[in-house]
Amino acid sequence: MVFWRVKPLDKILETAEKKSLKRQLGPVQLTLLGIGAVIGTGIFVLTAEAAQKAGPGMMLAFVIAAVVCGLAALAYSEIASMIPVSGSAYTYSYGVFGELIAWIVGWALVLEYAIGATAVCVGWSGYVNGLLNSGLFGLTAPGALSLPKWLQTGYFSGGGINLLALLIGIAVTWLLVIGTSKSARVNAVLVAIKIIALLGFIGLALPAAKSSNLVPFLPTGWGSPTGGVGVLGAAASIFFAYVGFDAVSTAAEETKNPNRNIPIGLIGALGVCTIFYLLVGYGAAGAAGAQPLMSAAGAVLDPGTPEMAAACALPQNANALVCSNEPLAHVIRVLGYPKVGNLIALAAVVALPSVILMMMFGQTRIFFTMSRDGLLPDALSKVHEKFHTPHVITYLTGFVVSICAALFPVGKLADTSNSGTLLAFAMVSIGVLVLRKTQPDRPRPFRTPLAWIVCPLAVAGCLLLFVNLSMTAKLVFAAWAVIGLVIYALYGYKRSQLVDGN
Repeated sequence: MVFWRVKPLDKILETAEKKSLKRQLGPVQLTLLGIGAVIGTGIFVLTAEAAQKAGPGMMLAFVIAAVVCGLAALAYSEIASMIPVSGSAYTYSYGVFGELIAWIVGWALVLEYAIGATAVCVGWSGYVNGLLNSGLFGLTAPGALSLPKWLQTGYFSGGGINLLALLIGIAVTWLLVIGTSKSARVNAVLVAIKIIALLGFIGLALPAAKSSNLVPFLPTGWGSPTGGVGVLGAAASIFFAYVGFDAVSTAAEETKNPNRNIPIGLIGALGVCTIFYLLVGYGAAGAAGAQPLMSAAGAVLDPGTPEMAAACALPQNANALVCSNEPLAHVIRVLGYPKVGNLIALAAVVALPSVILMMMFGQTRIFFTMSRDGLLPDALSKVHEKFHTPHVITYLTGFVVSICAALFPVGKLADTSNSGTLLAFAMVSIGVLVLRKTQPDRPRPFRTPLAWIVCPLAVAGCLLLFVNLSMTAKLVFAAWAVIGLVIYALYGYKRSQLVDGN
């Protein structure tokens, strides 16, 4: 059956066996690797989105998202240690479930990486526009360097074209084509900048927090039948803030004593990031207030919509946290520290492009691997003669990322990205249990503890967050899945390298 056209794990591992990696990473290095990969767009950008959905209850959303990620990470680690090769969940699914499921997972990963990169582009533009609007560290009068309003936000956010988001997407595409890469030293500096920015925010916001700003704590409740609001709706969005932790699990081949150090790195990174996020959430809500804006009928306004933009344009909402495109810098400015707020914005401006680059790199390599497997046209895996990069798929990805970033709001993009991630994590968790039954004797450098409890809970958590995504995200995911299945039926099914069982 086509559903079970499986690529044997031994065949997948052939490439990896040709080149063995040195085991040199300890628990501290793994924890720092995870922290650097996780802290980024979500906390710098989506704090306002989470506040609009859950009010001060967004702090609970951070915890729920962290728990789901932690469960999925433990499952992810086992299968990553068994199949330490490129391709992420797509490759794992190919070796466990077969080609059709692998295609579905790989197609979903495009939402994770490409749309995730788009969300970061929009978040980055928010901070750059904030710096320009504030006068760029006092070098000019406030507003003197501002772009026209219709160039600051996308069409579906009540504006026109998000020019800066478009330009950063184009710039990163160009860097990927010419083969520019980040050295470990540069990446370490960017991680340090992000950490210092968050510490600065916490140091100023926490002392200014007032308990009165946290009442009511759950203004929108736990959720709604259609999803998108409440604590669970915020958790489904803020899940984006934790994506990247799998960098720890994918380092299994280079880890000393992976049975011990992988869980330490995973739990350590998620634990540290969760503490950071809780302190940031409490500081933002307590210092500036985080009550959501409501319509005249008493309904929660949907973030990123023209209705929300109109409410934020009212004078009484000028300083509302939920209206800011650069929430952390905004809070500090409201507290009376405009220069520090600008520095936090600058930190985001400097550090976030590296996240865009990593996400676009990941998406192009997923498509590259699928093309190499015969599931997509060979042209997509064509390598540039001079730069030796998959330039065709990079240009295609860059075009889609840049156009979407120019038009759509960050929250909707993050939610859509999460839908693909949640599917991938759920399938990996199920895959661990399948391999426990079908290949119990295969070596496992790391074994998920209490797998028959942890993996089902991970799947349940992913389903819970998926159900609570916005309706737009769920509809986009469904439409994307249908498009993917049509492409597979018309092309990949017939042209796969495994079509003859090879």
